[in-house]
Amino acid sequence: MSNKAYITGTCIIRNNGIYHNGELVWEAPGAELQEFLRGAYDQFSGQYPKFHKMDPLSKLGWLAAEVLLKDSPILQLPKEAVGMILSNRSASLDTDIRYYATVKDFASPALFVYTLPNIVMGEICIRHGFKGENTFFVSEQFDTALLSAYPTELLSATPLQACLVAWVEVMEQDYEVIMVLVERNGQEVLDKESLDAIR
Repeated sequence: MSNKAYITGTCIIRNNGIYHNGELVWEAPGAELQEFLRGAYDQFSGQYPKFHKMDPLSKLGWLAAEVLLKDSPILQLPKEAVGMILSNRSASLDTDIRYYATVKDFASPALFVYTLPNIVMGEICIRHGFKGENTFFVSEQFDTALLSAYPTELLSATPLQACLVAWVEVMEQDYEVIMVLVERNGQEVLDKESLDAIR
């Protein structure tokens, strides 16, 4: 197997805009996060009621995957052949704070479900049926060295044929998603420099 992996698509969500492969595909200037998320859901999906029960971290990752994977041939791959490597700074702290606030009266089971950061991966996997290897890292910043080396190794040493690699961060009204689709073949090599350029 090749010891290289390739970026075959990108989705960035930040500053009330969604960018697919470098082009702005939707924006909601001035919208609060929840309003932005609802508008983006209506624009890109609108047929997945479970979305409304998710926490903001899961909604952001889920939306990025929706945009990135629309009409993608990787959806035809065996479900075990698609993996996921995600990372962020705040883990599930945004939801943890809101959950803790409910504990004073009656702890919210609906929020408790989302007090682990890797639940965003679960929501994406449920949506698309993915069953490949997945990992969630927590680091101070978007670690482009790690998030290029690790999926490259996975694609060369395991049966995975494709991988979603992303930085998915949210804390109150501050949020950012940088998601790339990585495959065994393509034009743009996945490395630290290519991820730095996407940022």
